[in-house]
Amino acid sequence: MKMVSCATYEGIDAKLVHVESTLTKGLPSFSIVGIASASINEAKDRVKSALLSNEFSFPPKRITINLAPSDLKKEGSQFDLSIALMIALDSEESDFSEWFVFGELGLDGAVKENIQLYPLMLSLANQRVVKKAIVPHESLEKLSKIPEIEFYGVKSLQDAITLLKNQESATPSIEQSQIEYPFYELKGKKYYYSHEYAEEFVDVKGQDIAKRAALIAATGFHNILFEGSPGCGKSMIAKRLRYILPPMTSDEILDVAKLQALEMQEIEFKPHRNMRSPHHTSTLASVFGGGSHKAKIGEVGLAHNGILFFDELPHFSKGVLEALREPMQDNRIRISRVNSKVEYPSDFLFIGAMNPCPCGNLLDANLECRCNELEIQRYKNRLSEPFLDRIDLCVVMQNVKSDDKSSFTSKELHRKVVEAHIFRSKRNQGAFNAKLKDNEIGIYCILDAEAEETLEMAIDRFKLSFRSINKVLKVARTIADLDKSKDIAKNHIFEALSYRRR
Repeated sequence: MKMVSCATYEGIDAKLVHVESTLTKGLPSFSIVGIASASINEAKDRVKSALLSNEFSFPPKRITINLAPSDLKKEGSQFDLSIALMIALDSEESDFSEWFVFGELGLDGAVKENIQLYPLMLSLANQRVVKKAIVPHESLEKLSKIPEIEFYGVKSLQDAITLLKNQESATPSIEQSQIEYPFYELKGKKYYYSHEYAEEFVDVKGQDIAKRAALIAATGFHNILFEGSPGCGKSMIAKRLRYILPPMTSDEILDVAKLQALEMQEIEFKPHRNMRSPHHTSTLASVFGGGSHKAKIGEVGLAHNGILFFDELPHFSKGVLEALREPMQDNRIRISRVNSKVEYPSDFLFIGAMNPCPCGNLLDANLECRCNELEIQRYKNRLSEPFLDRIDLCVVMQNVKSDDKSSFTSKELHRKVVEAHIFRSKRNQGAFNAKLKDNEIGIYCILDAEAEETLEMAIDRFKLSFRSINKVLKVARTIADLDKSKDIAKNHIFEALSYRRR
């Protein structure tokens, strides 16, 4: 029996598949087993034609190709090349089990690119299961960014056969290219960042309190809600916040590239986190993912390691807002269907933006609000208490005045985020402050005596829930990091409390 490896998709992650072959005595036949989809069964005709075009003579035997594990559904044309190689190299005595093989075959034996190749390879790279991979030659340039994998490009089936017959002397087709962005190294791990700011905070006039809150949100990955009149800068700040987020590891950059590949976007190996901004008319399935037979990823999953921005927050359906509570709390989204159950990571920073009332003029000193008390109450009641309890920072924005100036640039804010990230990492804390587990809060959120007394007074006065207390501590920890303070002080607690929803 001969074997090489390939992969298929389950959810958004690649699953390892072993392609095994046996040629036994019996009536001549060619069968593929292991829950193969129609696209894989169609491969039999492509493989036959490709082999015959390369002067291969089919032996009068029973050919069986097994795709293991047998309980995993496989799909995609990337299996063509591995199936053909297992038949063509059956008489060889060499062991090919360390090789991963990907490629779609043309009828003439040409090896073609497959649309699933990039997300598959990016996912496998994160799993650290691939060392050597045979891929279409035309894919080499993009794949060269993926670290720790030796890629061998082939243009035809004959090239692949020759490569495996001489595997001892084979050399990679292309050198791995490094991520060409500045980085700093902490405890053996590289953190990449960029000084490219497509959207500048200097364009936002005034709103110093909102910018300070945005800085805290970016530093600790805290969920934030902006409330203000139309045109005061809520969306402007949200769009610019993406560019001051903390540096990224190579694994996070690969994760972002994988999600871009799944969305058929241009793959960019940049330390820029994703930002997803679904419209308020979006359905439950488009936001969270779904499908009758195959559960597909939605906006929440695509925002992993980045930002999920809901503009006009109260206008989203009640079902979407309430369902959002789970990924905001657990950082995972689970989709259950009759034919599939999939779990996606959804570790994102949530940003919400809303008007103070249906007409938007409630906080405007120059315009008259046309809403009555009942309309305002109904508008705000669209956001439930459990949902709002998952928001760390709430900011009420004021109207912009003609003489307001810009006090912060994106570069200055980003520098503060990076410095706070380095300060946090030096105390051996891996997770962002907003993502700390309950048992980690007591380890990293240490208060001095005055801060403890202040927090006790706040708990008694505002009747804070257990979740609210933890969120105040996490926000205060981030503010202390920005001040490079080892312990949380009284002023950090006061500032954290000032961002609580009134």
